[in-house]
Formats: sequence, structure tokens, C-alpha cells
Amino acid sequence: MPTLLRWKGYRFFFYSADGFEPAHIHVVKDGKEAKLWLNDVSVAVNLGYNARELGEIIRKTREHRGAFMEAWNGYFGN
Repeated sequence: MPTLLRWKGYRFFFYSADGFEPAHIHVVKDGKEAKLWLNDVSVAVNLGYNARELGEIIRKTREHRGAFMEAWNGYFGN
């Protein structure tokens, strides 16, 4: 599971078995997890983050979306 970014205790990554799904990123911190689609940076799953935390995660994902997409495509060969 390649880690793409560590920021403020958040870990942004994808699972090596995720290639069958559209491009997305998982974000974990303190037992919480979110999954965001990279195409439109929308939340697919939120397990425990409050609105403020989720807003920070979305902003950081938008900021790094290009690098995340490049890593996804490089890893899965898309």
C-alpha cells in the first residue's frame, strides 16, 4: 500500500489491490478513514472524520491531486 503523503498526522495512500476501481485515495489518522475519488475530489466513504477534518482532507487532496493521479497511473499502468 503505497503512501503518497504524510501531513499533520494524516496518511494519504492507496491499496495495491485498488486498481480495479476508479482512481482514489485513502486517508487515515487516529483510527479514522476516508476514501476520496480523485476524478472530482469527492468523498466516497467517511468513517469518523468531522466536517472540519474532512474539509482539510479535501483541500489537501485538491492541492496534491495531480501528483496523486500520477502516482495512481504509474502504479496501476493506466
